[in-house]
Amino acid sequence: MTRAWILPVLLLLCGSAVAAGQVADGDPAAAAALLLLFVLLAGVQSPLVFPKSTGALEARRRSAVDGRPVVYWRPGCTYCLRLRIRLGRGARRVHWVDIWRDPAGAAVVRAANDGNETVPTVVVAGRPHTNPDPAWVREQLSRPA
Repeated sequence: MTRAWILPVLLLLCGSAVAAGQVADGDPAAAAALLLLFVLLAGVQSPLVFPKSTGALEARRRSAVDGRPVVYWRPGCTYCLRLRIRLGRGARRVHWVDIWRDPAGAAVVRAANDGNETVPTVVVAGRPHTNPDPAWVREQLSRPA
């Protein structure tokens, strides 16, 4: 199991334990509500929320061709999730690189952030921007290549 799935699995296990305790106490409605809450939290923290990631080298090559931004992210990052949600459907047009799965992507992020793996780091036209405003990223998507 990759570390990207550790938090979602832990949330599911904790939710199951809490729900089982509620059922044992005779409150199945509360158990169902709590289990649903934990499942939603696990889903939001999982890599499934994000479009399919590519490698850093492939994302850089694609960005050079189509001019779209490259977003370096990692599962569990609330700022990455905020960017993903605020981009809406436009998130599919961005090249996503999961730095936990791609060592080259992690190296790009460290080089841009003084050795830190601070995400989201968005690269537009070869220039990195750490945790930019989602409105600015949407603006970059609407510009011609």
